[in-house]
Amino acid sequence: MPLQTFRYAACGGGNTLLDITIFVIVNDLILHQQPFHINSHLVISPYIAAFLVSFCFTFPIGFYLSRYVVFQGSTSAKKEQLVKYFGVVMFCLVLNYGFMKFFVEVVRWDAKFAKVVTTFFLIIFSYFSQKYFTFKPEDGTNEID
Repeated sequence: MPLQTFRYAACGGGNTLLDITIFVIVNDLILHQQPFHINSHLVISPYIAAFLVSFCFTFPIGFYLSRYVVFQGSTSAKKEQLVKYFGVVMFCLVLNYGFMKFFVEVVRWDAKFAKVVTTFFLIIFSYFSQKYFTFKPEDGTNEID
């Protein structure tokens, strides 16, 4: 296994574990699987609120791990990488939302199981997006020595 792939798996796995842990804590222990009322007109499903809270923690952690541990060979400016990373993550956020809504409301899966399945698909997409887009070294290589 290439070192970069190992580092992605280790860092991404840790961040994913943190994501799922925060999701379960917010969904089950804080919101008790009840809708989150922002005001009298705006209500968010508990699993969507939980995944938004977990995102607030895992986004910055994921960026720093990707930049400084996984994709060290990238020489692009930090701001450029952050903008690209944010774009990929926002697309993943949309996919996450869509998959979660589909799996929970259409397929009728448990929210925790839907979160795990959704995360599996997004990990694969995210790895290739980050490797070939966000953190692609300017010399065209994608592996570190």
